[in-house]
Formats: sequence, structure tokens, C-alpha cells
Amino acid sequence: MASPSTATRHGYLLPERFRDFEARRVPIPQADPRTRVRSDEPVLIPYDPLEAIFEAQRCLYCHEAPCVAACPIGQDCPEYLLEVSRGNFGRAKEIVLRDNPLASTLCLVCYHFCEQECLYHETGDPLSIRHLKRAALEFGGDVAPYARGPDTGKSVGVVGGGPAGLMAAWWLSQRGHRVTVYEASGMLGGLATMTIPPYRLLRGAFERDLGQMRDLGIEVRFRAQLGRDLRIEDLRARHDAVLIAIGTHLPTTVKVEGSDSPGAVQALDFLKSLPPPGSVGPHAIVIGGGDVAMDCARMALRRGATDVKIVYRRSCEEMPASDEEVRETEEEGVEFVYLTSPVRIARNGGVARLECQRMTLGEPDASGRRRPVPIPGASVSYAVDLVIFATGQKADLSGLGVDDLDVTVDGEGLIAGVGGVETRAPDVFVAGGTSVVTAMRMGRDAAERIDAFLRTAKRT
Repeated sequence: MASPSTATRHGYLLPERFRDFEARRVPIPQADPRTRVRSDEPVLIPYDPLEAIFEAQRCLYCHEAPCVAACPIGQDCPEYLLEVSRGNFGRAKEIVLRDNPLASTLCLVCYHFCEQECLYHETGDPLSIRHLKRAALEFGGDVAPYARGPDTGKSVGVVGGGPAGLMAAWWLSQRGHRVTVYEASGMLGGLATMTIPPYRLLRGAFERDLGQMRDLGIEVRFRAQLGRDLRIEDLRARHDAVLIAIGTHLPTTVKVEGSDSPGAVQALDFLKSLPPPGSVGPHAIVIGGGDVAMDCARMALRRGATDVKIVYRRSCEEMPASDEEVRETEEEGVEFVYLTSPVRIARNGGVARLECQRMTLGEPDASGRRRPVPIPGASVSYAVDLVIFATGQKADLSGLGVDDLDVTVDGEGLIAGVGGVETRAPDVFVAGGTSVVTAMRMGRDAAERIDAFLRTAKRT
């Protein structure tokens, strides 16, 4: 490992004077793990203004900053951090909202790729960029809502009111296109508002984001599901362009005998319809190793379980969940059981025991991770009241009903066209992402292509 005085990142040499000075971030306050597991209250507590100013003053304001390059939507972090460092929270908020219509949501749930690329990452603590964005928004006061651009006479139908669809609607409306969002459920936000637990995403945060978009004239039609209430052919006849941003609402399943037991549920179903406090029995097991698995385990604790395990068939090194999520989950007392794969749910009315196979790691598979291989004769079982399958999800294309679009589900479970966001039909586009911010990036990319198409397409 490079010494602090020689550490580089993206070609930058970290100055000697910063080897020790300001290498540690202002600690982010958080609720006590011993008490927060019985509450839906937020885990992370915001900085106060002075803490935010002091933390922002650590920024090196890099030329061609790696944090900006790492951000999927290209937020100019140094620009708003400079204003925070001066105590100009209002100006900082304006800068944040300039490129980010879901900022109040992202400052709570973003995976902060920017921090992973911060120059301080090599020699100390990366700047708390996400938390400083939160400070800018909380202390920045009122900011004028977004304004709709001059009417172009063109209309766009956006199927899906999640982050990708809303980002596209925001971008296109500001450029004067009339946008209608068709949402299958009765609320906007997609999986972000349906499944991200309240201890991570404050329910009022997303509403604040929507409030900033109130003057854009975006029309929303709820309970409009593709394949049931909508047909692509009808949308194409109604609009000049169509964006399909349907999200990843279809769970991927694993073959486990007894998975149809009353006490076994899919992760998305569990998170979308959380049981009341105290209703989950003492023993809960979550199958999977992603961030959704962490959310399920932590909500099981908050709904009454006292013994919660995450069973994952690979090792900790292969687990896809973010380090932050894993750390907070461990702090709350969830037990991680690695190299273990579920085989059978033994029934006794509801769920009684989960029988598992012990695994070892073999050669890498197509994902690049080492393939789990069963150890002959090695098994284990656990008492359980609730089993939650959090083994991934993917886009459901069954409602498209059109074969000539050449739309598929890619390796990450996302809807994908022939050119990323494009399809075989020149007026139909697609977008989606594995997180809020990556979905927003794809929504913006699709919106840019739609805008270019609309401005060059002949009027009919």
C-alpha cells in the first residue's frame, strides 16, 4: 500500500501537507444500534450547520475532480461543497438541484460513488459528500421550483413513475415537451418509495422532490399498467415518443423445496407490505447477499424478530451488498451465515426449520465470482418463523406485447434495447438502473435521445 505522502488517485499526487491535516471526517452521527432496531426512525442523523461547514472545508476542490467523474449523473460536488464551506447553504442547494431533481431522496439513499473516488480515500476518510448534500438541502431554505420550457408541441408518454421515468419527465418538461407519466401503482417513486425502509428514506424526502417539480406540468395517470391498461401501440399513437421505464419488480426465484410455505415470502413483497410492529416471530432468515437482503433483515428486527440470520451461499468477499449496509446490519445484531445454501423448508403448519447445504468455493463463474460448490454430507438446519427470499429481481417484459422492439432483460435484470436506451422502433426508448442514481442516469440518457429525436422528427 502506498504511503500517505506518495498516494495517488487518477494521476493526482496528494500533497504532503494533507498527510495528517484534515485526514479524518467529521463523524456522522447515528442512532444507537441497541435501540434503533425497535424503531423506524432514521439511522443517520444530519450534521448541524457548523459540522457541515467544517467537513466541507476538507475538500481539495480538485481540477477534473474524480468525485464528479464517479457520479452517474455528474453532480458538481466541489462546486456546492465550496458554498457549504462558506456557509452559503442556499447557493449550495441551488447548485445541487440544478442537475438533480431527486436530491432529497438521493442524499439519504445514494451509494455515494463519489466518496469512493475521493482523493482522501487513500490516506484517510473520504469527504462525507452525501451527508453534505443533505446539509445543503436542509439548511438551504426555499428555492424556486423548476420551470417548464417553451412548448414544443411534442408529447412523450413515460411508462413508469420510478427514478428513471421521473428523471426523464423532469428533463423533457424543462425543454418544453408535454409529458404524461403512466404509473401502474397508486404512488410515484417506483421501488425507491415502495421498498426502501423508512429508517433509510424519510417519507417526506421524496415528497419534497416532487414539490420542486410541481410547475413542470407533468401529467400523472395512476393504476395504468402496461399490458393490462396500456398497449404500446396505443401509446405510440397518442404520443410523439414513448419511454418504457418499468423497473425491476419481478423477483428472481431459487429452487427450494417448500418455498410456497405460508411463512416464506419474496423480499419485494415483504418490503412493499411491511407487517405491523411485533408481528414477526423470533426467528427470521433472509436468503441473499445484496442490499435488499440487508433491508429485509433489518426490517425483520424492527417488526419483532430477535434472531435474524442472513444466509448467503458465497463468502463475504463475494457478497454484493455495500460495505455501509453490511456494517450497519452487523451493528444491529444480524448474524451472517456464509457458504451456506438453502435446500428445503420443513413444514409444520407454517415454517418450522430451514435445511441448508454447506458450500465451498470453486472456480469463477460467468459473473467473475467463485462458484459455490456443495460439500458432500455437510448440512445444517435452523429454526425459523419467517423466510425471506432476497435473491434478486428483474424487469417484467410480459406486458410489452410487441415483438419488433427487440427489447430484452440484461444481465443485471434491467430492460435493455438494441442501443442501450433505443429500440427497433425509432419512437420507443427504454431506461432502468440497479439503484436510484443509476436509474436516473439512464432516464436522463433516454431523455436526451428522445429530445434529439423529437427535434429532428417530421411533424405528422
